[in-house]
Amino acid sequence: MRFTEKLAARWREADTLLCVGLDPDPNRFPAPLRDRDDAIFAFCRAIVDATAEFACAFKPQIAYFASHRAEDQLENLLAHIRSAHPQVPVILDAKRGDIGSTAEHYAREAFERYGADAVTLSPYMGLDSIEPFLEYTDRGVFLLCRTSNPGGNDLQMLDVGGVHLYEHVARLAASQWNTNGQLGLVVGATYPNELARVRALAGELPLLVPGIGAQGGDVQAAVQAGRTARGDGLAINSSRAILYAGHGEDFAAAAHEAARRTRDEINRHRRR
Repeated sequence: MRFTEKLAARWREADTLLCVGLDPDPNRFPAPLRDRDDAIFAFCRAIVDATAEFACAFKPQIAYFASHRAEDQLENLLAHIRSAHPQVPVILDAKRGDIGSTAEHYAREAFERYGADAVTLSPYMGLDSIEPFLEYTDRGVFLLCRTSNPGGNDLQMLDVGGVHLYEHVARLAASQWNTNGQLGLVVGATYPNELARVRALAGELPLLVPGIGAQGGDVQAAVQAGRTARGDGLAINSSRAILYAGHGEDFAAAAHEAARRTRDEINRHRRR
């Protein structure tokens, strides 16, 4: 099954637009986990198992694993998701972007080493920097478009021929770059007006929407700005607000409840 089909099936069958971000910080783990050699894997596995029923996707951020030399734990985590929750796609948040020969290796890393269903990429080196990822025709690619951080204004709002640069990226992703129907866009919940503009330009493309929860994005505004006519089309990411909803041995149960509440809040607004 292609990534876009897998994501759409999850929207429909699980009735959820919530993407659970996996940004593990061992300093915030419950005390019983901190001394384990596989603490990052154990923590994330517990979160995954507790929240899978509410997730349209999981989004591990690779830097949180690599900075702790825990790439092997990331491999084990994705293997666990494929085994225990095969219906939930995994978006590897890597934000790669390099020349074609190097991009080939990044694509192999994301799709062969880790077995991710989709990956985030920077489009600013052009089409040839993303083409090696598009050769994996059953996988997905989310291009950075209008990101949730304030510094995104430095480049994304530049005028390029009468449109903003982020709008140009959205148009490319919705047309000549989307040769196999694999592309989606990353658009922050912190900018609902631009999110609505991207939806208008991108048609039915899936949008990965970070920025709710700890980053302050408004769920209602994000849903109303970014949903399709069917009421889906979004993977709205929440990381810290779910991961660290609890701090004791009941952390997984707390994450379960936080994910349920967030899924329900998103659904309330998508049906209005």
